[in-house]
Amino acid sequence: MKGQAVALEIRRDVDLTPYNTFGMRVRAAYFTELCAKDDLPALLASEPFRRGPVLWLGGGSNLLFTQDYPGLVIRMALQGVRILEDDGETVCVEAAAGENWHGFVSHTLSQGWAGLENLSLIPGTVGASPIQNIGAYGVEVQDCIESVLCMDTASGRETVLSRADCHFDYRDSVFKHEGRDRLVVLAVRFRLARHAPLRIGYGDIRAALAEAGVEAQPSAADVSRAVIRIRQSKLPDPAVLGNAGSFFKNPVVSSEQAEALLVRHPDLPHYPAGPGRIKLAAGWLIDRAGLKGYREGDAGVHDRQALVLVNHGQASGKEMWQLAQKVQATVETRYGVRLEPEPIVL
Repeated sequence: MKGQAVALEIRRDVDLTPYNTFGMRVRAAYFTELCAKDDLPALLASEPFRRGPVLWLGGGSNLLFTQDYPGLVIRMALQGVRILEDDGETVCVEAAAGENWHGFVSHTLSQGWAGLENLSLIPGTVGASPIQNIGAYGVEVQDCIESVLCMDTASGRETVLSRADCHFDYRDSVFKHEGRDRLVVLAVRFRLARHAPLRIGYGDIRAALAEAGVEAQPSAADVSRAVIRIRQSKLPDPAVLGNAGSFFKNPVVSSEQAEALLVRHPDLPHYPAGPGRIKLAAGWLIDRAGLKGYREGDAGVHDRQALVLVNHGQASGKEMWQLAQKVQATVETRYGVRLEPEPIVL
């Protein structure tokens, strides 16, 4: 999982189509790939960086370009995985920010380390995982993060943030609020266990385990395979149909608002989200609003998972965003709930 470092090269007028999973045909005024930490001083001192704007890019699976990017796009390509501590029961493992997320999860499972199995097949990179606090099937990445190695671009200094320092919340973290792209994730340190209770009570995991004949004593690897099967059955492959995964966050509302909605819609999926707060299923709201499979030109709502917006081929970023806004307005009119997008819209 280790890559070979190459000298820093900043290029002009670069096509970003291969670097975003929506497949938007946009260009960056400047583009580079950071393959070695030793190149950071030169990068921070470069004219495109100092002039800005600057966009740090992982796997391009959590953004929607609506226009060309006028500044410098930096693709994080740092590679490497290493064990920092192993006490026989738990292990602290550090993964560089540019590592492929699913590849890293697969690596941990191959070593017998449990904790990340429910997060299998999520697109993107390790470095993006704490920024978004990615989550799926009852697990959020914050559950396994011990600390995050960052660089403050204002000072050029490295710093280590504890889990508490990251101020994790639902699809949120300090990295989204400490000045846009000021704190750049260089590596993430995870605390994983060789023997840990599995989280199999969410969604269709139990049914998928039963179908595979391993419901009695499943392993973490079994849970991962079940999650992969579920995701592949419901979610489109970005290599085939452009998308950024779930486009909207599951909305969190007050208990009072949730109770009022449940009186009218008793089958609305809902989950506790802290004192006085309830999380609702955005996909259900979109589906029941009649938008599942809806399409305007090549911009569409996926016909198997209403939470996913898809590019059927030639949709522009502006057309995708117009569709997203229509979904927001329709759901808000019908249910009084405002959906928030998960991807960054540029």
